[in-house]
Amino acid sequence: MISLKNIAIVFNKGTPDENLALNNINLSIKEGDFITIIGSNGAGKSTLFNIISGSYFPTSGTVSINNIDVTRHAEYKRAKYIGRIFQNPLMGTAGNMSLEDNMMISYKKGFKWPILSLNQKMRQFFQDELKQLDMGLENRLRDNVGLFSGGQRQALTLLMMVLSQPALILLDEHTAALDPKNAALVLELTSHFVKKYNLTTMMITHNMNHAIEYGNRLFMMDKGEVIFDVQGEEKKALTQARLIEKFHEIRHSEFDNDKVLLSQD
Repeated sequence: MISLKNIAIVFNKGTPDENLALNNINLSIKEGDFITIIGSNGAGKSTLFNIISGSYFPTSGTVSINNIDVTRHAEYKRAKYIGRIFQNPLMGTAGNMSLEDNMMISYKKGFKWPILSLNQKMRQFFQDELKQLDMGLENRLRDNVGLFSGGQRQALTLLMMVLSQPALILLDEHTAALDPKNAALVLELTSHFVKKYNLTTMMITHNMNHAIEYGNRLFMMDKGEVIFDVQGEEKKALTQARLIEKFHEIRHSEFDNDKVLLSQD
């Protein structure tokens, strides 16, 4: 479904600040995969997402979606295939617009012709979908989204993305800015939607427990490379200790990123 071949990207090439941010990435992502991605700061996790989404073009290599070469397609052209949620819970919604208008704009993204109108039938559909969030938002369709909490807005962003029917969703530490209660809720909703709609998903996390618990596949990244790709029964058997041990086996050094090591609970 998603194929990355020989992907590399160099920032500030030919200068003292030259940085090989991704190095010879070769990945095949199958439909229905739920991939968690872990790695220290600077490992290349968000850069990988930027390459897939079209925010950056690679220095070399190709990106294909459903056998279509999109390597040089601008981000807006890939938007019909890809949905992305960032850390900031305010980025995925328009705070100065009503909830129903936000949902309508997002929902139309999944259709190729302007056949939809915001009528009572559509409002009822939105209410039914919002009930899944269990936040009472189904009764606030005409309220501006700017009145909602960060947790509500991130959960809403997730729901709107699902309704837009993307081929792939990219979750870039989408719970990192939330308090523990809302973070847990958004993760539960993520798992629910992925299973319900068989969504192909990639999720960056700094929490080892979450990386192990969620999904059917796990990538460990370091210095612009995917150094460990595990799935199936082997992933199910993973532990925090085994992940750290695996890093040591591959890199012959200690996994020394405090943010990851302190985010195990």
